[in-house]
Amino acid sequence: MSSESETPSSAPPPPASQPDQQALQDDESKSVSKKAAKKEAAKLEKQRRRQQEAAASIAAAALNLSVEDDTLAANYGDVPLPELQSKDPADIGNWMEVGALSEALKDQRVLVRGRAQTIRSVSKNMAFVVVRERGYTVQCVVTATPDVVSRPMVKYVSGLSRESIVDVEGIVSVPKDAIKGATQQVEIQVRKLYCVNKALPSLPINVEDAARSEVEIEKALQAGEQLVRVNQDTRLNFRVLDMRTPANQAIFRIQCQVGTIFRQFLLSEGFVEIHTPKLIAGSSEGGAAVFRLDYKGQPACLAQSPQLHKQMAICGDFGRVFEIGPVFRAEDSYTHRHLCEFTGLDVEMEIKQHYFEVMNIVDRLFVAMFDSLNKNFEKELEAVRTQYPFEPLKYLRNTLRLTFEEGIQMLKDAGVEVDPLGDLNTESERKLGQLVLEKYGTEFYILHRYPLAVRPFYTMPCYDNPAYSNSFDVFIRGEEIISGAQRVHVPEFLAECAEACGIDVKTISTYIDSFRYGAPPHGGFGVGLERVVMLFCGLNNIRKTSLFPRDPLRLAP
Repeated sequence: MSSESETPSSAPPPPASQPDQQALQDDESKSVSKKAAKKEAAKLEKQRRRQQEAAASIAAAALNLSVEDDTLAANYGDVPLPELQSKDPADIGNWMEVGALSEALKDQRVLVRGRAQTIRSVSKNMAFVVVRERGYTVQCVVTATPDVVSRPMVKYVSGLSRESIVDVEGIVSVPKDAIKGATQQVEIQVRKLYCVNKALPSLPINVEDAARSEVEIEKALQAGEQLVRVNQDTRLNFRVLDMRTPANQAIFRIQCQVGTIFRQFLLSEGFVEIHTPKLIAGSSEGGAAVFRLDYKGQPACLAQSPQLHKQMAICGDFGRVFEIGPVFRAEDSYTHRHLCEFTGLDVEMEIKQHYFEVMNIVDRLFVAMFDSLNKNFEKELEAVRTQYPFEPLKYLRNTLRLTFEEGIQMLKDAGVEVDPLGDLNTESERKLGQLVLEKYGTEFYILHRYPLAVRPFYTMPCYDNPAYSNSFDVFIRGEEIISGAQRVHVPEFLAECAEACGIDVKTISTYIDSFRYGAPPHGGFGVGLERVVMLFCGLNNIRKTSLFPRDPLRLAP
């Protein structure tokens, strides 16, 4: 019997086109196949998740069981929140700073708090934790020992996340060999360890990567190894983590010292510290680089400097004043040395005879500052140098002083053409700095008698040539850090100068009026704190010396 005779008579007749029928069947087969595959994948994923949850549950139960069975469980673990809410002032404890740990403390019991910088599990019976506090580090050893340290404690320590805050109590020991991975040449044999606050298991940037120098990265590349490079924007986006590197810890401690020396030196010279308003009615420096705002229906702006008010303080008979405070500049400057907000170090003082009296203060102040940093901050400077290599600043006991015309002549002799009555641009400043270093052996010098046209409206013209002024700039490594001058203290002349610069005299009427009641000749200067630190440490970007920089593109964090 043929196959055709076996086909039931009720079967539908075959389609007219066999190729079309085959294509339809293929499409349906593919569709069913895709749906089945998706369904099967979802089923497998669900099953995998259940298995993971079951495994995690079993592991947690095993851990809890091991902790519950551990007679030494009270010696480690997460500190509960109530214990961190300042419960008992009498239970403060005898804390030791990591930086104070030394061989003299051998066999003594100590209690320290810091960050778990690195955690290394050697075995079920041993783990190492390097604890960091304010740039100092100590290696802590957790060894399973009967009736002292349990295996569950070693396991707990091994599971800590890096950068978590921990309290460590233990015995100081002195190893035979030098410790390479820590600043302190002692170890703590851990007896108790508690986690005060956990860091995320995965951090946006690793402190180890952020602390790496370009030299180290380039050497690794040449050896065929690629290391993580943390760029500037990423650092600033996660500044809290970036601040923890040894170099940044050092930079901002150096910055603190610069401000401290500035204050202490000036106080010893009879200056009075003042605090001036940052909300003012008109521009303090002239020009358009000002942040304008509405002040209860009145136009106002953020102070570009404390200039007007520190002069008014001189008119108020304080004689010598200084201020350390924020300064705001609405400049669209995207350079390595400009910020929209920085910390200003400002000085104003009476002049008895000559504006050189102000320059004398600058000279002695900064030589004292550089001396103090080099003498007392060797460790911090070395920490900066390790990540950002630089040569120590060259400066003279008596700071070099050149007139603007002398500086221009040095540039001309070197083949650099500049406007004799214009300001120096960045390239000209750097070139002049190079020429000064070659000729005089210093990277710190004063350039004075600037053209009047490039100075603020309140600058006193020179007596012998009104095209120049009794003003000066100070340079470090070929970049300007200080501007200063004798001020115009005659009210009528001051009003004329302001109008000539396009300033509405009405907005600074109280400032000009303060000179109508009797004003002594006076002068002063202003310097940016961040720029001083940047140039002293030979850094390439001012954002490295600003804790939370504010530039035209950055308003956070």
